[in-house]
Amino acid sequence: MNSEKDFAPLTPNIVRALNDKLYEKRKVAALEIEKLVREFVAQNNSTQIRHVILILASEFALSQHPHSRKGGLIGLAACSIALGKDSGLYLKELIEPVLTCFNDSDSRLRYYACEALYNIVKVARGAVLPHFNLLFDGLSKLAADPDPNVKSGSELLDRLLKDIVTESNKFDLVAFVPLLRERIYSNNQYARQFIISWIHVLESVPDINLLDYLPEILDGLFQILGDNSKEIRRTCEVVLGEFLKEIKKTPSSVKFAEMANILVIHCQVADETKPTNDLIQLTAMTWMREFIQLAGRVVLPYSSGILTAVLPCLSYDDRKKYTKEAASACNHSLMKLVTPEDDEEEDEEKSGSTGSPSREAGQPKTEADSNDMLNASQESVGFSNISFFTPASADRPQVTLDLDGIVQVLDRHLHDHSTGMMTRIAVLKWLYHLYIKTPRKMFRHTDGLFPMLLKTLSDESDEVILKDLEVLAEIASSPAGQTDQVGSCDSADNKLELKVPDGAKTVDSFPSTPSMNSYFYKFMINLLKRFSLERKLLENRGAFVIRQLCLLLHAENIFHSMADILLKEEDLKFASTMVQTLNTILLTSAELFQLRNQLKDLRTQENCALFCCLYRSWCHNPVATVSLCFLTQNYRHAYDLIQKFGDLEVTVDFLMEVDKLVQLIESPIFTYLRLQLLDVENNPYLIKALYGLLMLLPQSQAFQLLSHRLRCVPNPELMRTVDESKYMDTKRQVSKRASHSQVDYNELLQHFDRVQSKHLEVRHQRSGRASDHPDRKLM
Repeated sequence: MNSEKDFAPLTPNIVRALNDKLYEKRKVAALEIEKLVREFVAQNNSTQIRHVILILASEFALSQHPHSRKGGLIGLAACSIALGKDSGLYLKELIEPVLTCFNDSDSRLRYYACEALYNIVKVARGAVLPHFNLLFDGLSKLAADPDPNVKSGSELLDRLLKDIVTESNKFDLVAFVPLLRERIYSNNQYARQFIISWIHVLESVPDINLLDYLPEILDGLFQILGDNSKEIRRTCEVVLGEFLKEIKKTPSSVKFAEMANILVIHCQVADETKPTNDLIQLTAMTWMREFIQLAGRVVLPYSSGILTAVLPCLSYDDRKKYTKEAASACNHSLMKLVTPEDDEEEDEEKSGSTGSPSREAGQPKTEADSNDMLNASQESVGFSNISFFTPASADRPQVTLDLDGIVQVLDRHLHDHSTGMMTRIAVLKWLYHLYIKTPRKMFRHTDGLFPMLLKTLSDESDEVILKDLEVLAEIASSPAGQTDQVGSCDSADNKLELKVPDGAKTVDSFPSTPSMNSYFYKFMINLLKRFSLERKLLENRGAFVIRQLCLLLHAENIFHSMADILLKEEDLKFASTMVQTLNTILLTSAELFQLRNQLKDLRTQENCALFCCLYRSWCHNPVATVSLCFLTQNYRHAYDLIQKFGDLEVTVDFLMEVDKLVQLIESPIFTYLRLQLLDVENNPYLIKALYGLLMLLPQSQAFQLLSHRLRCVPNPELMRTVDESKYMDTKRQVSKRASHSQVDYNELLQHFDRVQSKHLEVRHQRSGRASDHPDRKLM
């Protein structure tokens, strides 16, 4: 330093001592400066005071010589002490040179700078708050200082500053938040500790409403929550917990919409190998649960993003039990927010006319309807592979359900083979719920969803299949699905087209209740097509699927429509197998009790039409046809059919079916038939038909069973009672039942012959290929 330079009013001794390498001499100089400044204060000589501060700052604190800088720092601190309560008038000149020294490469000098600033702040107290951002910025750097002494000194200064902020009611939060938002993304562990401690302090001050600015720092808080330090994570958990408590107390003032996407991001795990991500996900999911419950329909525009985050969590195992429970609560609460009002058309709002007609449910959505599609974003730090969603109706005053986005999310999860079972169930529950609450809008998506819903019938889980059937049943029965288009649904595996019967081009052309729509017949066609293409599905799940559909869509509708379709089926082997399956279900399932009772009573035109419809398709399987006649008590016709069995090709499979029929005759379903054997005179064809089956069977267990049953048939003379009137009444009832019959049995026999001729022709065509299996035919 130039010794000849004028440093007045500082004396040469003070200047020399400030430049000394010994701390004690610099301290003596500081005391002299303090004394000098006190004199200026007494004289109210602010000009000289500023001149002293300027010299200490420019010539010493900002000097190139390290000892001079140390002297300048202690001198500035002495000035502040001498100024006392008046130091607030000169804080800018006092603080800025000290903060510059925070960046010095010499750790000792950084420590002295920290010490000097501590003394300045201690004297000024609340007067430093206008310069808080500068102080905070400097402290945030020292918090990560590698030198332990510097770090210790910064902690003392930090505590002092926190005390001042806590005591004051003049803290400028608006000016501070931008700096906080910037520094909160620091990856340094000590800087994070510093940041989270300040947020904790500010959040606890009653006069500081940090909750208003939570959307700006929430993402950073979740980043800090993933820190490797257990202490930092614990502090961050406490801070987030305090924020959540405050949100619950004052939900009306919370900016839920601005934070929804932040939670969506952190509810999704970007790196499952990082243990702290579990804590982030659980915390975010817990917040999401509270947000949905507190904000209600405000979160609906973000529903597609929420579902993207929530649905995979539903398949977590016990290792993530609490996350799974929170996700389940989110899913349930979000589903309850969807109401019938979400099915209202948006055209009226867009056109500004309240009287304009709404679009038809089946009309394809226009380009304007696609504005609510989900949009991916990769703006969040460290979450480049996470789905981020923008609100569907940010510019609209009314909250709108993001239905397009939701359907895309649900469809994507259905297509994903890695999706867990509970997630698939939740997806199907969502689809069912949407078809119930918003049927008109949902049917715009039905053609896209339909193939995947059919494919889901091949799922390994019975519960998934059951939920899938509920969705398909709702699609098939909803009035909103009424269109004039009936046919097979387009799909990738469209290898086989099952023909629709002639005249089945409109809804009224197939038997159904008024609740059935055009998708019902489409569903039946494609279900049979899937059974045809996937025989294992038919074998393993066919009966289960059909029985559940009978419960959901009325058994008569199911059997009548399938019979119509199978009547024109070109794959005769499949038709025979399918008829056998349907017949077994008809005869054995409790769900078909009412339908069996209908078929037993052929005195009505409707029941006769049902019988004839089933009979024509049942002709693909001779044994099934006979069992249908037994069920409907058409014993004479059954006998006539069995007489024709002599002209059929009797195979092992055929005999196995007869064997099963004998077993069924001994089951509770045919109790009425066995009791009718007591009335020999009025049921001669029943006995003949049973004897006909007996003659078809080889000497087997079934043969012995039926033979024993027929030996129990009583002598008709012994069964006659003294009361001849009752006997005559029985005969009259049988005669009356026959007279009311509206069935042309001759025509049915001719139809049976035609169908069996087709089957015989097909078998003959295959005989060349199957000639190496002659043992399959029994003559």
